[in-house]
Amino acid sequence: MISLKKIVRLIGFALAFGIASVCVSVWASETLREASERVARQHDARVVAARTIETSDGRRIHVIRIVTREGVVRTIRVPVEPRGRSHAHSGG
Repeated sequence: MISLKKIVRLIGFALAFGIASVCVSVWASETLREASERVARQHDARVVAARTIETSDGRRIHVIRIVTREGVVRTIRVPVEPRGRSHAHSGG
């Protein structure tokens, strides 16, 4: 029998990855098109919208909306790193 603690953990995991937005790490700057194509491949999904935004602190982020084969809509955020700067950043 599965414990209640394990069920709660599984539900939390499903919610975190099924409903919440996903922040994708990148190592180098990508164009919006490159990021969209990569995200579509990684998630076996179709891109329905994509744009690049600038945050209040000046950072640029590609915001890519996808629909998976299961019909789940997700928003993927890809930080745009300035050329020559390469660090991984993952957040949620």
